[in-house]
Amino acid sequence: MKYVLILGDGMADEPLQELGGRTPLAYAHTPAMDELAALSEIGMVKTVPEGMNPGSDTANLSVLGYDPKVYYSGRSPLEALNIGVEMKDGDVAIRANIVTLSEEEENYEDKRILDHSSDEISTEDAAVLLEAVKKELQNEMFQFYVGTSYRHCLIWAKGDVVPLTPPHDIRGKGIKDYLPKEQLLLDMQKKSYEILAHHPLNEERKKNGLNPANSLWFWGAGTKPALSSFEKKYHKKGAMISAVDLLKGIAVGTDMYNITVEGANGGLNTNYEGKAQAAVDALLKKGYDFAYIHVEAPDEMGHQGSVEKKIKAIEYLDARVIRPVKDALDASGEAYRMLVLPDHPTPICVKTHTANPVPYLLYDSRRQETHDWMYNEDEASKSGKLVEKGHELMGYLFEAE
Repeated sequence: MKYVLILGDGMADEPLQELGGRTPLAYAHTPAMDELAALSEIGMVKTVPEGMNPGSDTANLSVLGYDPKVYYSGRSPLEALNIGVEMKDGDVAIRANIVTLSEEEENYEDKRILDHSSDEISTEDAAVLLEAVKKELQNEMFQFYVGTSYRHCLIWAKGDVVPLTPPHDIRGKGIKDYLPKEQLLLDMQKKSYEILAHHPLNEERKKNGLNPANSLWFWGAGTKPALSSFEKKYHKKGAMISAVDLLKGIAVGTDMYNITVEGANGGLNTNYEGKAQAAVDALLKKGYDFAYIHVEAPDEMGHQGSVEKKIKAIEYLDARVIRPVKDALDASGEAYRMLVLPDHPTPICVKTHTANPVPYLLYDSRRQETHDWMYNEDEASKSGKLVEKGHELMGYLFEAE
């Protein structure tokens, strides 16, 4: 028996007037998901516990079967696991985005955040800029580590877990009310702008029509995580296929096998086919029982507020991941169960995450159901099924041996 979970990050949304009152998921052309839905159980699941922030960190822990109220210690520490940072007791890990701030204002506090991802900057370009920052700001107390694309890590020795605002929550807004209250962090953010604003690489980016990656932005502080083994918890050998450090870090912390796919970058133009093939190979050739395929693109397009690109990301997920995985597993003759869902909504109207329940689809190749529904938020809600505790869904996937 094989198990596969395919997660479209931030795929759920709210009805949009320009789509005739439909969500991007309902509007998108998704024949693979709709065909599966007609043969499957669909319903809604609360992936974010009451009172917790609806981050991809808490939500993906929940989806993987780990209660965030028990296991969550902050976002950046999970990412630090994948980067290979050896956190000591007392260390605080902080996400360091390289963002685009407006340039016309003289004072840093008066600037606006234009893009939390600096046009989905490449890891290579970001590493060059982070190196410039390290030369002036790194010391025994603060250590910087390169992550992926715009997502990087700061380790604060004997630091404090301070409240910090995610940059994707305030795109287009003035930053004055959202700056770090901790003076050390604020001073570093300001200094990073001085270092990066006129860096030759940013001057070149502007010439090429790209957003300058001109400031660090700190958020997601937390302490050393303590996760338990996925295999010991579920008695299944698991593999993770993701482009982002958060998911890879969760895999490291839970002793899952991390699969790196060439060309997988967490953006709209990621290597969808490569991810699908990696999952199929892990399940059918490498002896793994479970594969978790994480696709970041719908979330990124939600943060950008692009209806067109979010629909495209969902359609790519359907045609280039779900379809080939299903076809390969069907052809193998191996019995399998497939779970498809988002981790949280990233509605176009707010450009950030919400804690609302999300639709799930659970398919069993041995026991195909017959329904006339399709896979989207409205129809999943009308099914009448609601999983109140998201971390219990993984056990539900595995319960039918």
